[in-house]
Amino acid sequence: MAGHPDLEAEQAYVDRAYACLEATRVAASRMTSMVEVGRGGTEQARFERDVIWDTMLQRLSQLQLGDASLIFGRIDGQEDLTPYYIGRIAVSDEHQDVVVVDWRAPIAEPFYRATGRQPMGLARRRHFATRGRVLLDVEDELFGDAATALGLDPDGSSHSNGSDGSGDARSGISGHGALMSALETARSGRLGDIVATIQGEQDEIIRAEMPGVLVVQGGPGTGKTVVALHRAAYLLYTHRFPLEGQGVLVVGPNRLFLGYIEQVLPSLGEAGVELAVLADLIDGVRVQGRDVGLTARVKGDLRMARVLRRAVRDRERPLRDDLVVGYGLTHLRVTTEQTARIVAEARRRFHKHNAGRRFVEGELYAALAHSSRDELAPGTVRERLRRTTEVREALERMWPVLTPAQLLHDLYGSRALLHSAAGTLLSEPEWLALHRDRVDDLDSLVWTSDDVPLLDEARALVGPRPRTRRKPDGEDDGVRTYGHIVVDEAQDLSPMQLRVLNRRSLSGSMTIVGDIAQSTGEWAHANWQEILDHLPDRREPRRAELTVGYRLPAPNMALAARVLAVADPDLAPPRSIREDGEQPRIIRSLPDRLLADVVSASLDELDAVGTGNVAVIVPASLVDAVSDAFTGSDVDFGRATRHGLDAQITVVPVGLVKGLELDASVVVEPAAIVDEEAQGLRSLYVALTRATKRLAIVHARDLPEALQE
Repeated sequence: MAGHPDLEAEQAYVDRAYACLEATRVAASRMTSMVEVGRGGTEQARFERDVIWDTMLQRLSQLQLGDASLIFGRIDGQEDLTPYYIGRIAVSDEHQDVVVVDWRAPIAEPFYRATGRQPMGLARRRHFATRGRVLLDVEDELFGDAATALGLDPDGSSHSNGSDGSGDARSGISGHGALMSALETARSGRLGDIVATIQGEQDEIIRAEMPGVLVVQGGPGTGKTVVALHRAAYLLYTHRFPLEGQGVLVVGPNRLFLGYIEQVLPSLGEAGVELAVLADLIDGVRVQGRDVGLTARVKGDLRMARVLRRAVRDRERPLRDDLVVGYGLTHLRVTTEQTARIVAEARRRFHKHNAGRRFVEGELYAALAHSSRDELAPGTVRERLRRTTEVREALERMWPVLTPAQLLHDLYGSRALLHSAAGTLLSEPEWLALHRDRVDDLDSLVWTSDDVPLLDEARALVGPRPRTRRKPDGEDDGVRTYGHIVVDEAQDLSPMQLRVLNRRSLSGSMTIVGDIAQSTGEWAHANWQEILDHLPDRREPRRAELTVGYRLPAPNMALAARVLAVADPDLAPPRSIREDGEQPRIIRSLPDRLLADVVSASLDELDAVGTGNVAVIVPASLVDAVSDAFTGSDVDFGRATRHGLDAQITVVPVGLVKGLELDASVVVEPAAIVDEEAQGLRSLYVALTRATKRLAIVHARDLPEALQE
């Protein structure tokens, strides 16, 4: 590719763009010193200073590119010969003339979407291969008359480096050389952006209109995760108001995944997007681990919403006996019938349980006051009796103040309460699967991730605790909502988990991405409609599919496809554009040699990928044994649950590997993966589709039939 005649001129333009960027950064820094307010400044002046300060800090953060390249291409129109340089952020010169166009701007769309059949007004699309500020190479694609003049295929062939005219029209790939170069780059343990190599079908999803729910189905290596993140950046650019105020939330399956993707949006100039797992959306509780089997299945079932409603109702009860309280020389009385009427009226009036507590208190004190022959004021009775044991116990029985954790802890800890709340909704084995021993200190209780949607449901039912003072303006007990929510690996979310996301959607605008073929949890869904049934329906949902696999070499995809054909014959794997690649290695071991062979195979793969990284994907039962084997062999490695993907060799439980990409993978004991995981063959399919270059399988047990020759 070396030797493009415009290389020197384009390098000069890149240098100018960086100079303009630096000038803009200096100007933005100066503006922060222009908004100082002295001691005598007004409150309005201080407010304006804070607004400008925040704006400048945000602008400065956008201008910090690090090692990322500023410009990655240019487009030349057929009629307007003025070139537009496409880059990571917009840059102007001292005269406010455009030097670099933000990749999200409408004028940049043809850079990603133009084809030979639909050139979108382009005569040429130029891709830059860069390393930091240095332009290494140039790749051209010509359209329309420009292509015809050189005798190229008018359906979209490219003219690479002004020489051979080779193209990739049949595959529909633009900037083929730049794309292949990016795919061959060694992985760093962090997901990188694809802003320079976005393909047409990806760009259609990124730029799709915001309102409503957009579902994106994408197989391994199609780039669905990074497309969803670029879509978040695009929507913030296009709908800065109101999204900047309303917020954008990205929800991932686990913290390892969040650490893996955390650099993508900042690299695109968007640092204000919130990344979270579902547990982060619940305050005041400790969450660790997850349930398995029937317990996990029941906790995710939509019937639990009704069970919890009944559990709350079971805590709203009339007294068993009349309440009689001494009051001076007389006694005050409330009958069980009166308390039944009070409870019934509170249920009718209040949708949130805790909101009814003050009403119940007031009615109880009023009933006590009216039982006296003397005319007593309810307020006076309240002041005299509110600390008495009898009254406090009566109120706790009739209408206790509850937190979500208290409600769930009490429910789990009592077979009687579970039986009552479950009724005919759950079978006995199902509600017994929820039982757990009570603890003395509720603050020390560790919940599972499967409890999170139940805690959130409980919060929606009980509401905030009554307060003794009025809350300051702007302080709200409601859940935090977002203008747009991106959910990755959504195919494994249970109905109850989907309700958590539904509550946090301000306007029903969501991007849901995943792969039905990679549904591996207790709540693996058969199709997207099962998921859409639990999401906002204010608009007709839209669906899109990514069909081209960019990451996986064809030999790896072919092996994984054999597993998918057995796991779900109705699903088709993506079409891989990387037809070459090393054949997967299958290493037969012996039980007493398995761990040593895993270490040896991992070192071989590391030698093959050089500065790249290797994931040792293991069934849960072998995580400790494999880790100990690396330690005993004095091999530097990391454990994904402790160190993320920072080490070159990382031991990753198969349950956490979804969504990750590595240079090489060593899959250990496939038969154990199939046996231990809820959706065993699908979990194996996930494990086999993580590597961008090399794949090895080490086994002592017989391979699953799908992998046997």
